[in-house]
Amino acid sequence: MLSKLHKIRYELFFFSQIAILFGSLIMPVDLFDDVVMPALFITNLFFGILLISKKKRLAQFFSVLFLILIVIYGANFVKRSENNLMSFMRFGIYFLFYIIVSVEIIKQVLKTKSVSKNVIIGLMSGYLSIGLIAFFVFVSIEIATPDSFKGLMVHGTAFSNKADSLLYYSYITLLSIGYGDIVPVTAIAQKAAILVGVLGQFYIVIVTTLVIEKYIFYRRK
Repeated sequence: MLSKLHKIRYELFFFSQIAILFGSLIMPVDLFDDVVMPALFITNLFFGILLISKKKRLAQFFSVLFLILIVIYGANFVKRSENNLMSFMRFGIYFLFYIIVSVEIIKQVLKTKSVSKNVIIGLMSGYLSIGLIAFFVFVSIEIATPDSFKGLMVHGTAFSNKADSLLYYSYITLLSIGYGDIVPVTAIAQKAAILVGVLGQFYIVIVTTLVIEKYIFYRRK
């Protein structure tokens, strides 16, 4: 079973990311944020472990973190609430996970000699992972220093809506679109926004360019 999943690990990881980003379009937002989105993040982490399964120690380490996340989500589901310590633990695990997975995806993409479907999907997954890293950074900043971002939605379930706004803001910043509807107003939030924008440009300019160069070389050959 795992061997079959390993063959399509890039597709599984990528489409679980797409589900995280756009799943709320096809179901009630509160249901998605409270139940479905946490399950999708755990699923995405599982598929990420498949991506790094050749590095056994690293895969074992994240398998332990995977179990810790399940315990955290289980406790939150029973209590129907989450304190800041548990939030930081959860976001810290995801932050570490997406950094390592992003690096591993980039390594695998750059090491390949020819550009295949897996390389293209891996390239896209790496970019989406950077956006999720930005999301967890921004959410952690907002938890540690409330009102670090001006323009976040606060109606309904306040923090849930803030998280949705920060997910949107993460990718708007990564893409260097900058509509100006959400603005970082504290020093740490502004520095984080700069870092995310720079990482997005570096990824497009360096990683994507190298893959395109390999594709052109492969086609000529």
